[in-house]
Amino acid sequence: MNRQDYLKAIDSVIAQGPFQDNWHSLSRFQVPDWYKEAKFGIFIHWGVYSVPAFSSEWYSRNMYIQDSKEFKHHVETYGNHADFGYKDFIPMFKAERFNADEWADLFKRSGARYVMPVAEHHDGFQMYKSGVSRFNAYEMGPERDLLGELKAAFEQRELTFTVSSHRAEHWFFMSHGKKFASDVHEPLACGDFYWPAMPEPADHFDLHDAAPNEEYLDDWLIRCCELIDNYEPKILYFDWWIQHEAFKPYLKKLAAYYYNKTAQLGYQGIINYKHDAFALGSAVPDVERGQFAELKPYYWQTDTAVARNSWSYTPDNHYKTPRELIQGLVDIVSKNGNLLLNIGPKADGTIPDEDRDILLAIGQWLEVNGEAIYGTTYWRTYGEGPTKVAEGQFTDGKSTAFTPQDIRFTLKGDALYATVLVYPEDGVVTIQSLKEKSHHFQGLIKDIAVLGFEERPVWERTEEALIVKTSFVQSELPVVLKFSID
Repeated sequence: MNRQDYLKAIDSVIAQGPFQDNWHSLSRFQVPDWYKEAKFGIFIHWGVYSVPAFSSEWYSRNMYIQDSKEFKHHVETYGNHADFGYKDFIPMFKAERFNADEWADLFKRSGARYVMPVAEHHDGFQMYKSGVSRFNAYEMGPERDLLGELKAAFEQRELTFTVSSHRAEHWFFMSHGKKFASDVHEPLACGDFYWPAMPEPADHFDLHDAAPNEEYLDDWLIRCCELIDNYEPKILYFDWWIQHEAFKPYLKKLAAYYYNKTAQLGYQGIINYKHDAFALGSAVPDVERGQFAELKPYYWQTDTAVARNSWSYTPDNHYKTPRELIQGLVDIVSKNGNLLLNIGPKADGTIPDEDRDILLAIGQWLEVNGEAIYGTTYWRTYGEGPTKVAEGQFTDGKSTAFTPQDIRFTLKGDALYATVLVYPEDGVVTIQSLKEKSHHFQGLIKDIAVLGFEERPVWERTEEALIVKTSFVQSELPVVLKFSID
């Protein structure tokens, strides 16, 4: 199907409803139950940038910035940019050891309920079979439909298949290569790898600067709809810059098309977005490398990575600890959110040991404590304790120093879960939110159990607090107290 026919087909799907391409119609979106029950997903940054594996997944941009460490590394390692550019990494991206079933088995053991491979990053290389451009993994590099293989493996294991698109930023991502002798000066027609390589905005959050043109926006829309049509993802995630004013009419079209197509298939698709790209209530907001400090009345998601410095694999990744990530998961879930946790496989398709070990540690904790996470909802207060969680994006540079007084609540039926983020050495847990005559809860506490431990705690409820005492409970990871309430 040519571009004009595809655009007409998109309009036809929108016209048939039930969703139309306006915010009023799109505000009828409802977050499906499976997503609110899942709580934990895996993000995967894997692509051509995994070949140089230097600094981060932004290598394709930064290698063309002449005063950058990536530029210097590239010249010293691969030669000048006119002779060896970013496109020359494509034949080196072979994924020769990639096994979708092995990945799926690991993600299942991690306790994740949905998985999100990056379908196309800012570099413009599609990780799937595409009719839009020949620069894709099926025709080049591995010569395999990597996304299709992952979808099949995930769905065999009841892992929900989702995808992300970071295509929007490609409008300017390769532009620095035009400032000196490099391969980015090659013909730049629609569908070419480096197209369009337009000047980068001075401020990435300027909603008026460096507006993409109609040809590029049409191409963006078609690429998104091709993913929907051919792979039927249950979630479609978008990175930043789609909040640019030029994208607004296209976002409405995309959402109406996606929601209508998934309705035809018998399910409600989900869009994850950042900043103010979508009207609140028309999709699920996402906070990059950060979270909210308080409980939110709307459902939301955090996306972050096992490494602090990069989303993709590099030999120098600075990893977080399982303890920190589990604490983050508990905190996010208590505030009505999901955690999407990223790993970065190597170019050959293997998952680094550090990433694997972190996922397995999280899975082991969830195997014992998952009932306090999956299928739960928020309580009357998300938690208590002296530690304030930094709010907003890019706040995960340092781990939060939680204390034994920091407790998070979740609820499922007549079970109230209080997760102690740092279990006290003396085994005494004080919960002020459950004191007698608490304005949060004045009902009956019938029983208290400690998930993963046989010991039955001793407890008393006073006007100051509920005090729970254990003698043998010890853990470096958060400990869950389960209250049977009435």
